Amino acid sequence: MKTVLITGCSSGFGLETARFFLARDWQVVTTMRTPRTDLLPPSDRLRVLALDVTNPESIRAAVEAAGPIDVLVNNAGFGAAAPAELVPIATVRELFETNTFGTIAVTQAVLPQFRQRKAGVIVNVTSSVTLKALPLLAAYRASKVAVNAFTESMALELEPFGVRTHLVLPGRAPDTRFGENARAHIHGFDHEAYAGLAKDVVARMGDASAPITQAQDVAEAVWRAATDPSSPLRIPAGADAEAWAAEVR
Repeated sequence: MKTVLITGCSSGFGLETARFFLARDWQVVTTMRTPRTDLLPPSDRLRVLALDVTNPESIRAAVEAAGPIDVLVNNAGFGAAAPAELVPIATVRELFETNTFGTIAVTQAVLPQFRQRKAGVIVNVTSSVTLKALPLLAAYRASKVAVNAFTESMALELEPFGVRTHLVLPGRAPDTRFGENARAHIHGFDHEAYAGLAKDVVARMGDASAPITQAQDVAEAVWRAATDPSSPLRIPAGADAEAWAAEVR
């Protein structure tokens, strides 16, 4: 029976991915900053561990407690929206600490066991905005593009060891807590120079007729990456993400 470790499982993509793997008889290690055991039905194949991806000691303890795993899913992250001129540098640092450095640090903690065993899969969940530039997301996009670049180079390094690496690129997911959390990190939308642009962007994002990404889409893409060796390096997740990926081919 194989084991997957997933970061950022308190809601949204991470929680749905954990549910997806549990339903397919995998051992699942869910992680979150504040562990909750009420999010998924009790199972002898489920473990819930504390993990703050910005804390080296928390990473070390979680990876040690998890034991041998077959698949690592780096999903923990958050979004923020602001004009590049106005995004607080503190927010930029927080984005990179969580989305970029956190992903790299957890990956580094797990890689030795994969390399020594000559087997394993790393799935890094980034974003479809890495495929297509959008206004007001410069800092967030930069934090995710950095993970894409890291993952692409790492794939070349790990291929000789039989370790696969993939990127899952979700689209817009307004029905998840990710979207709610991102709204808490909005800056400068009322600035006179950017208010018109912000209004247009909000209107487009709120278009109920536009395609979106469901958490199930991301779980299915992660499953594909984890279980299908023929999967491409980049896997768009969601109707909007798939459309964007087709545009840039």
